[in-house]
Amino acid sequence: MTTDVKYSTGAYATGGGRNGLAGLDDGKLTVRMASPAALGGDDKGHNPEELFAIGYAACFLGAMRFAASSENLGTVPDDATVHSEVGIGPRSDGGFGLTVKLKVSMPDTDRGLVEKIVERGHFICPYSNATQGNIDVTTEIA
Repeated sequence: MTTDVKYSTGAYATGGGRNGLAGLDDGKLTVRMASPAALGGDDKGHNPEELFAIGYAACFLGAMRFAASSENLGTVPDDATVHSEVGIGPRSDGGFGLTVKLKVSMPDTDRGLVEKIVERGHFICPYSNATQGNIDVTTEIA
């Protein structure tokens, strides 16, 4: 499978990786990184899991909107939300692994339609495609 890249961005990390600075090459965002207290850090900054959670939630909501529009599935309401929770911990075979829980809310929308839009959103979303078979991703419809 190949990807016809239409956009790319660059980012950097300095210092200790999880404890240092990270940002975009274009200077539009710089973040102080700090390991969470649960992993022995001082929790005085942000961590990669937080940034991944933000990115996945935003991307998945956009993918749902794209699916609904391009596949004539209906309309995703303006008050629709995707809440993501990213977990990190040791894997049984060594190293660390991630988990993702996505909670989708589409008020006043038929549950069957929401399920179809969510299904198509996973097919379209690059985060869902990247994690498929690599990270345990669960989706809940609120």
